[in-house]
Amino acid sequence: MDSLKSLIAAEIDQPVDPRVSAFAAELVRPFGPAARAVIFYGSCLREAQLDGLMLDFYVIVSDYAEAYRQAGKAGWMARANALIPPNVFPAAHDNLAAKYAVLSEADLARACSMQAGDVSVWARFAQPVRLVWSADDAARDAALAALCDAPVTLLRHAAPVTDPAPGDLLAAWRTGFTRTYGAELRAERGDRPDKVVDFAPEHYAKVGTAIAREHPDIAAMPRPEAESRWAALRRKGKRMTVARLAKASFTFAGGIDYLAWKINRHAGTQIEIQPWQRKWPLVAAVFLVPRLLRSGAVK
Repeated sequence: MDSLKSLIAAEIDQPVDPRVSAFAAELVRPFGPAARAVIFYGSCLREAQLDGLMLDFYVIVSDYAEAYRQAGKAGWMARANALIPPNVFPAAHDNLAAKYAVLSEADLARACSMQAGDVSVWARFAQPVRLVWSADDAARDAALAALCDAPVTLLRHAAPVTDPAPGDLLAAWRTGFTRTYGAELRAERGDRPDKVVDFAPEHYAKVGTAIAREHPDIAAMPRPEAESRWAALRRKGKRMTVARLAKASFTFAGGIDYLAWKINRHAGTQIEIQPWQRKWPLVAAVFLVPRLLRSGAVK
């Protein structure tokens, strides 16, 4: 039987559009030797045509201070990345558009583990992803270890709150993704978590079987404790989303428009950004974030 590590290794090594690999190489160039790996994830993995879409990457670095020094970026960006990881930036290459998040190897490992304070990383990396660039074998191994932890973390939270469904190996995955969508400010609702599983049911069945075999205590957490953890993840996750959006208003080019777009999607508002708000995005964020908090989306 395949081990969890071998299944995830095979998944992350699957080929991608050559333009994606070239994009990854371009993303790491400014970070020099501080760049360690690039993870390609998200809905674009399920698309054959990438033109006109927004690709999603994580750039993994050895150290924030060194990474931003190499890239010639202001020191406060490194401090912001460490305080509220990750920082998010826009990018374009070869007629493709993307946003990429910067995360250290240490924060990647923590964010995929049971020590994570919110779901933002392990919820995404419990899904199929691609490792499209790595600096060396050690960098690949570190990324692979974290990517193996992510689905275990999801199932440790999901299995105790999943009602038994004989013969349905996918029930815990569906429960897990439904719960993680509810633990963030995300516009996607309805059947989106089911679609995540339905896109690759064989992958989730194999990975779930391997996890159950290698971690027989996967459902050991008492249900009341698991429900308490989910409640805490929802509270912190939504507030962290707000904090990251506010930070993105001045780390992300056009970030104040991105923040307004997010608020409009979640709160049903019709915010229109004024010229002064683009000139002073941090000040604008101070006014916009409370509107998201008052909308009822953050509870």
